[in-house]
Amino acid sequence: MTVLDKQAEAEAVPAVPEKRHGAARLLTAGLVLALLALMPVAGALGAYPIPVGDVLSSVQHRIGLGGGELDRVAESVLWNVRFPRIVLALLVGASLGCAGALMQGVFGNPLAEPGVIGISSGAAVGAVAAIAFDVNVLGTWTVSAFAFLAGLGTVLLVYAMARSGGRTEVVTLILTGIAVNAFAGALIGLFLFFADAAAIQQITFWQLGSLSQATWPKVLAVLPCAVIGLALAPVHSRRLDLLALGERPARHLGVEVERLRMVLILVIALLTAAAVSVSGIIGFVGLVVPHLLRMAAGPGHRFLVPASALLGALVLLAADLASRTVAAPAELPLGVLTALLGSPFFFWLLRRTRRRQGGWA
Repeated sequence: MTVLDKQAEAEAVPAVPEKRHGAARLLTAGLVLALLALMPVAGALGAYPIPVGDVLSSVQHRIGLGGGELDRVAESVLWNVRFPRIVLALLVGASLGCAGALMQGVFGNPLAEPGVIGISSGAAVGAVAAIAFDVNVLGTWTVSAFAFLAGLGTVLLVYAMARSGGRTEVVTLILTGIAVNAFAGALIGLFLFFADAAAIQQITFWQLGSLSQATWPKVLAVLPCAVIGLALAPVHSRRLDLLALGERPARHLGVEVERLRMVLILVIALLTAAAVSVSGIIGFVGLVVPHLLRMAAGPGHRFLVPASALLGALVLLAADLASRTVAAPAELPLGVLTALLGSPFFFWLLRRTRRRQGGWA
């Protein structure tokens, strides 16, 4: 890119008011503080209550900063049940929130979310196939591995089918994703037809979304993909801001639109497939989270992408806490809870977007 191109790029990106910068900084700090406050509360609440002070004391003791060790039962509940679940909720929520922000930036549409291009349904096909046919080649990792590979393979297939003449039209990509979602739904129905009663119960629970089976090995399974995806996402924030100006202006300013779109779709697939593989299908996080932040602090992706990861983690941690405490000792499916809360927001967002004739909120 020449000096003139760089100057044109700087002039093309609208200046962000200082008020917006202040709101973004304040909101980011608030999200971090809210996460730090909610984590010990999530560790304390449950069927076996543990005082928040004891949770903090146990953490201090484990990292060598004083504190004290709790009784054997409390220590086991904290470190073998609740802490893996908390960490998994943070990773899954951050992955889904960040993937949603990237998806909306790539498609230029606030109604887009990762499930649009078939990642979630593809991952569901892999998991359901492994459960229905009792595949156990990787032990406890089998379902997660099948879900991840199927989700990643699905998005690559959608992208290849939507690509023509060296270019990928967004509308074609979305329509291809819709067709693949329908086909994946048919496959899942077929697998359910051949599954036995025990497998059907497991499949149903997985499709509703849950973190109840969280363990440290599952955390380690999703951790590399989440870290890689979350690290790569902010690198492309400025190019996403340029893409928001339109494809032609973005190309003029040196953005390789096709390459950017392909890279980001792979990052979205990595984040979403990894999350879905350990938690099942959890909807609306990737839709609602970025839009709330956009309403609060503007559409700039340098704030929106990392903040969506923070708010996604916060939302899913709070939702998981509610799912296991609201109807205790029973546990509400996490995906059902997020859908109950997210669906009304989606209807409101759809009406609001129509009034603005498809513009950004």
